[in-house]
Amino acid sequence: MSTNNITPTPEEAVSFSHDRLSVYNLCDDASDDLIAIDKSITERGVRYRDAIQVVLPTGEYWLFDYGVIVFWGVGEDERQALINRLLRRDKSKSQNIEEHFRFTFTSNIKISKDTINLPDENPLTRLAISHALAQSIKLMEYELKAQNTIADYSHLPEALAKTGKIALNRKDIAKIRGTLFSTKSDIILHYGLLDTPDFFWEYPEFEAIYNAVVRYLEIHQRVDLLSKKLATIHELFEMLADEQKHQHSSFLEWIIIVLIAIEIVIYFAEEIRKVT
Repeated sequence: MSTNNITPTPEEAVSFSHDRLSVYNLCDDASDDLIAIDKSITERGVRYRDAIQVVLPTGEYWLFDYGVIVFWGVGEDERQALINRLLRRDKSKSQNIEEHFRFTFTSNIKISKDTINLPDENPLTRLAISHALAQSIKLMEYELKAQNTIADYSHLPEALAKTGKIALNRKDIAKIRGTLFSTKSDIILHYGLLDTPDFFWEYPEFEAIYNAVVRYLEIHQRVDLLSKKLATIHELFEMLADEQKHQHSSFLEWIIIVLIAIEIVIYFAEEIRKVT
């Protein structure tokens, strides 16, 4: 695979079959899966840091290492065939997130009503835009995961407020705590994907284009909101931890009470035996 960060020459200019721009979030290892499926990627793909450009007869796609594919003008049949091949490889990955935009070429970068106006036909301009689109759809995955987790367990604080306790045993509480911790840690471990890509350290002239798309997609505001959702998940985790400790303390208290009761019974039994 080519690793040279060089803008393709005019002879390598891409022809687009239409103006549709499609973004798919499939899975974290989609890059490895696609390369395993289509060995030609290693021959015709051009890598730019964490993204690979693959030019097709009907357009191009950018494959990101964290499982996002951005299609520029690729024909519907060709695009869907590639997606289906990946999903057939692992049925568990059949649930994917996708977004669709339009693009055209003008003199300045402009985004309005999900139409992106590109200032030129430089492939690195499209890569800069693809970076923002890929981050946005990855962020959407984390937003949904956090929201679903909160929705699944929102009844717990309500039950605690109404009854003063949670009607779950220690084992069930431990399982829920594990789920909450797993969700939170998984999102936090991938938070770095939402930072400005390293690509712009080498090509700072394209960062303004990237930032324009980031602003349109409100990525920074959504990251802040996601942080608040993670804080809510952490509060649920801590609440369950306190409940689990309370149940354990109550259990120990009952053991102590029973032991004291047994000790009292033994004492009086001994006293009665002495008298008789």
